[in-house]
Amino acid sequence: MRRTSFDFFKAVSQELDPDRLQKKFLNALLELQNVERGSIWVKRENGYQCVVAAGSQSEEITGVTVRSDHPSIVGWVIENRTMTIAEPGKDERHYKDFEKNIAVKSRLILCFPLFLRNGDVYGAVQIIDTSAGGNRLNLRKEYLQLLQNLVDIGSIALGNSLLYSDQLKENMKLKEALDVLRGDDIPLGKSPSFLKVMKLAEDYARTDFPVLVTGESGTGKELIAKEIHRFSKRRGRPFLVQNCSAIPDTLLESELFGYRKGAFTGADSDKTGLFEAANGGTVFLDEIGDMPSPLQARILRVLQNGEVKPLGGTGTRKVDVRIISATNKDLGESIARGEFREDLFYRLNVLPLRIPPLRERVEDIPLLLGHFMRREALRLNVPARGISKDAMDFLLSHEWRGNVRELENFVKHILVVSQEDVLTGRTLKLHFSHGSDVPDNASTGVEGDASSFRAAGTVASLFEGRTWEEVEKAYVLHLLEKNRWHITRAAREAGVNRSTFDSRMRRLSIRR
Repeated sequence: MRRTSFDFFKAVSQELDPDRLQKKFLNALLELQNVERGSIWVKRENGYQCVVAAGSQSEEITGVTVRSDHPSIVGWVIENRTMTIAEPGKDERHYKDFEKNIAVKSRLILCFPLFLRNGDVYGAVQIIDTSAGGNRLNLRKEYLQLLQNLVDIGSIALGNSLLYSDQLKENMKLKEALDVLRGDDIPLGKSPSFLKVMKLAEDYARTDFPVLVTGESGTGKELIAKEIHRFSKRRGRPFLVQNCSAIPDTLLESELFGYRKGAFTGADSDKTGLFEAANGGTVFLDEIGDMPSPLQARILRVLQNGEVKPLGGTGTRKVDVRIISATNKDLGESIARGEFREDLFYRLNVLPLRIPPLRERVEDIPLLLGHFMRREALRLNVPARGISKDAMDFLLSHEWRGNVRELENFVKHILVVSQEDVLTGRTLKLHFSHGSDVPDNASTGVEGDASSFRAAGTVASLFEGRTWEEVEKAYVLHLLEKNRWHITRAAREAGVNRSTFDSRMRRLSIRR
């Protein structure tokens, strides 16, 4: 017995990694009782979660949460702070549905509470006999007392490691959150066309020449302009933005060049213009194609001589700024119509940079989707949604006329309106159908249900005359029947964990 105790202490005292310590702690106890099955459970907000399991089908037990309002042996032990011996077939505390899909049933369960150093109970450990006679556990009083002592000592080490692990995970989440939020202004992509754009941006950053960024609305022209500034020698100086189509002509002029006190009614003090404020840095002129003709001449002077003259001023001032401009228009056509100065175009277009639309870089959609999902979920303080294969196929086939901005707005909308843990093609088709912008060739992933799912030929026939709950129930029943009521497999096919699938079944009153 002394040797056994020494081996136990050795197993739990020489391990620092929380996951490995849990397994060693559990396996050492199982070895002391000469059984193969066991599990460790910890208290969560909504119940008791299995953090590690051993024995047959342990992968189907690990991660499962038993709600606190359900009867369970671990719950009883945790709440009563005392060990117990239970015979599952006869004990009312046993959560019988839990082992419904486990081939080898528990015959006898020995369960101990797990204590922190301050005396709080944080979980429980189960040692389970699955032998036909249920007689392999050593239940002699002195042996159980020894086990209790070992568990008490080992549980403190385990509790400390779990607290450390939780703190570590929390720190990692915070770091990830900061990384995601800080990465808000960083262009993302791995497609050849996107990488070509980024290579040009880095090359252009080594110079002070003007850059003209072109591309459809929503492609991220301002982000690329910021990247050029960030890579340049001006990165420590201001990066100031002005949308040339967002404000009236007279106001735009005063925003760019500033004014002197008394220049016009209401000019009660001097105002520094954007070019002066950005001295030493970069000015980004968005929608340059919408700039009125009189202002185009003044911009040309800045490009030629580096000079600005405030409204109401008597002299010019020298400024050192790099100008990056952007447009979603064909400036060649604007020049032909007399709407844009040809000489200004050539001054701006020294280094041209075209950003491809999202439909030309579909390989980047999963990466962008994941980034927006994590970022917006953090901002809303909600769980990020998973994406099923049919949903991803749907998104990859969508035209994305609004480009990256449309994808970003889609994520914001879906996080607010959808309650699904994993988004499906069917859900996405409903989302896009509201805007009458659904790709005809996109799969919805609808295979059918217990009856009407199989019979439905179209999405319309599937949903017509049915409530959302009826459709969801039909889908859950379909998955259960397809998988012969193997809940774990059905949950896996649905793209959710077993506990989530279980809760859906209970909410929909589905029983075999």
